[in-house]
Amino acid sequence: MTSSHAASHAVISGASIAGLSAAHWLRRIGWEVTLLERAPAFRDGGQNVDVRGVAREVLDRMGLFDAVKALNTTETGTVLVDGRGGTIAELPSNGPDGATAELEVLRGDFARAILDHLPPGIEIVYGDTVADVDEHDERDERDERGGAITVTTASGRVLHADLLVVAEGVRSATRDRLFGGTVNRRDLGINMVFGTIPRTPGDDDRWRWYNTVGGRQVHLRPDNHGTTRAILAHAHDEDFSALDHDEALARIRACYADAGWEAPRVLDGFDTSEDVYVDRLTQIRMRTWHRGRVCLVGDAAWCVTPMGGGGASLALTGGYVLAAHLSTVGSAGPAGPAGLETALAAYEGWMRPLVDSVQKLPPGLTHMAYPRTRPALALRNLVSKALVSAPLAPLTAKLTQVADTDRSLPRMTVPA
Repeated sequence: MTSSHAASHAVISGASIAGLSAAHWLRRIGWEVTLLERAPAFRDGGQNVDVRGVAREVLDRMGLFDAVKALNTTETGTVLVDGRGGTIAELPSNGPDGATAELEVLRGDFARAILDHLPPGIEIVYGDTVADVDEHDERDERDERGGAITVTTASGRVLHADLLVVAEGVRSATRDRLFGGTVNRRDLGINMVFGTIPRTPGDDDRWRWYNTVGGRQVHLRPDNHGTTRAILAHAHDEDFSALDHDEALARIRACYADAGWEAPRVLDGFDTSEDVYVDRLTQIRMRTWHRGRVCLVGDAAWCVTPMGGGGASLALTGGYVLAAHLSTVGSAGPAGPAGLETALAAYEGWMRPLVDSVQKLPPGLTHMAYPRTRPALALRNLVSKALVSAPLAPLTAKLTQVADTDRSLPRMTVPA
């Protein structure tokens, strides 16, 4: 395709799964892409994510299905355990979208696979962030590229573009600055602490999930790096993520002092782990994910949290759907405002049913998942056993089928 104009240009802020997916697909449709990442280098590590539902087709279209499958964490199933490590119930893991999915992979490994297979021509800038955004009503004659939005970074870099894609995650500073009061944060009342700890001979190839009174959970999951990924999840009114690292771990240690099972091992492992991360589960809900020449994708737009699941699948799918609708605008010249608005509205229209279905958590889910009293814990264990019984197992299996849709992915027009 030839034109006297420069190709449309997108600046993407955030180089995890959503940003990398958007970069991949926008480049595939002929856009120029600049990818900004605040970290000084690519961020490896992280906990388990999975590829489910329609995201499996997106991954296949990227040509990465086999590569990601080869990065499997080695996890083969999911069991609920008691304080002695005995199995209470085994969750359905048959089929591609079971509790342990066919494509179960660490976040860093997944993102690395996308990064390593990005189309040529994408500029990646590490250690820089969006500092200012200036959207012009008319094309600025000083902008020789013809871009209608100017992004100035913290380092002083000035980028002229046709679109800014914000993929910075749940606590996106750029989203908050540009969308202000339209961001609705739903605090789910759950603190989660993630980290990598040494593997022991007692660890196996299953996700072991332990509940105890006081709204506390302990999770141990195998990985493909010879270590174990651990999670402490706690229903608590105080937001531990707002504390500094040492204070947060001290508060967690106090909360888990009598938790039992493998809690002491996890706490000791977190004291020396280099990748401990404390999070407060917060859904992001917004009436719209775009405004003018700025759009949001991934957790910055719709964080569903691990309570809903499927965040990585929605992030991967969102990048494809955004580019597919923008491909109708064309890449031969700067994207016009009318065509851009139509494309961004169509992107939202396609993604929102998927997101809404995941964000609508069943009533009482937190109380059932995080029982506080012994009677509540006993009831939870009875319900768990019933849900995996032969009559109810097919229904239980459907609960893990997130990011699933009967609709076909939107068609993408790729320049010859």
